[in-house]
Amino acid sequence: MSDTHGKIPQQVYTFFKDCDELWHAGDMGGGVMETLQEFKPLVAVYGNCDSWDVRHVAPETQLFVREGMKIVMTHIGGYPGHYERRLLPIFESEKPAIFVSGHSHILRVMYDKGYEMLHINPGAAGQQGFHQKATLVRLTLDGTPKNLEICEFDKFQQ
Repeated sequence: MSDTHGKIPQQVYTFFKDCDELWHAGDMGGGVMETLQEFKPLVAVYGNCDSWDVRHVAPETQLFVREGMKIVMTHIGGYPGHYERRLLPIFESEKPAIFVSGHSHILRVMYDKGYEMLHINPGAAGQQGFHQKATLVRLTLDGTPKNLEICEFDKFQQ
């Protein structure tokens, strides 16, 4: 998930109830990190709208391994063919299987043939922003990403 901007929609608790871990790609907003950590283990990065409290405990970029796959996550990252330049050396040296970014409030899932990785931008889960629909993404990791599912709901019906 990404871009909650201080509000955790109830859909998070139902959609992710059987998940082992949550990933938040930034712009959490106050209190979100702590609340999510009480619900599930959390991997998070800070976003451009996050305060010092979040930035103090969440890095700008995370590189982690799950089920033998490297995952890179950051808030402002771009998308295939339009990545932030600071990420290119990480992609080239680490060769992640999955890249997660937020910021745009636009749901986007696409395979990048050049870097041989799945790019996921889960869109925005919160109410703040221009998007009309809030979105969440979940997937299964089993040596490869699979069973990707999207939850879409009216951003004001949370």
